[in-house]
Amino acid sequence: MQIASLFEQHKTVLSFEVFPPKKTSPIETIYTTLDELKGLHPDFISVTYGAGGNAGDTATSEIASVIKNKYGIEPLAHLTCVNYTKPEIELILNRLEKNGIENILALRGDINPEIPPKNQFKYASELVTYIKGRGGFHVSGACYPEGHIDSSSMEEDILNLKNKVDAGAEHLISQLFFDNSFFYSFFEKARIAGVHVPIEAGIMPVVNKAQIERMVTLCGASLPSKFSKMLQRFEYSPEALRDAGIAYAVDQIVDLISQGVDGIHLYTMNNAYIARKISESISGLIKA
Repeated sequence: MQIASLFEQHKTVLSFEVFPPKKTSPIETIYTTLDELKGLHPDFISVTYGAGGNAGDTATSEIASVIKNKYGIEPLAHLTCVNYTKPEIELILNRLEKNGIENILALRGDINPEIPPKNQFKYASELVTYIKGRGGFHVSGACYPEGHIDSSSMEEDILNLKNKVDAGAEHLISQLFFDNSFFYSFFEKARIAGVHVPIEAGIMPVVNKAQIERMVTLCGASLPSKFSKMLQRFEYSPEALRDAGIAYAVDQIVDLISQGVDGIHLYTMNNAYIARKISESISGLIKA
């Protein structure tokens, strides 16, 4: 199933993101999470790709195959390119194809100072072009409501996004954000620039303060005063912070759905409890 076709059903698409377990944990640990996520009936589940620069890593394709063939949910396999050569990318694509994976989220990937980039793919748009030229896959891309951390301006980032869509990206998932006004402003600018594919809003619930601060450092998302005060108030009470984070995410999602967002992509952090609480809170809105 082409993921972009889900947005033709005239409802708000709900999707989840999971990541492969650390190498010190057996891959089976993710299946417990997937057992619970299946009951929430997401439209698709994306699976992140490791940043280690190892084209032989099969975890993403294995998990994506299980999501499709065991759980009956469409998977979206992440694929980064900055640390790979074209033959290595071809190896990964062949593996995904053999596992019946049809949808790929094409990403540049984070620059790891300990791993020199291969320089055959400098931008995600180049990976999109390569995959579309090869054939056999539907391609999604990432977008950044506050601009990519490496872009010099929002205008430059929107231009890069247009290039990615022109290259063949058929659906976009946004980076996390905590202030909906950034998403609305970005969405309007993207549409004016001629980006007319479905755009999902990426929402990450708070699990703990350190985790959010680390993510913000990596992606450059702003922390609104309301959000910062919540972190400070419940910093030393894990259960209270978790519940407050769920409430904050639900508040964001209610506003986004009310404004007609194409879809919600929930960064679950492999935490089925949080995904379930949020899904239950918004189930009536998703179906409306």
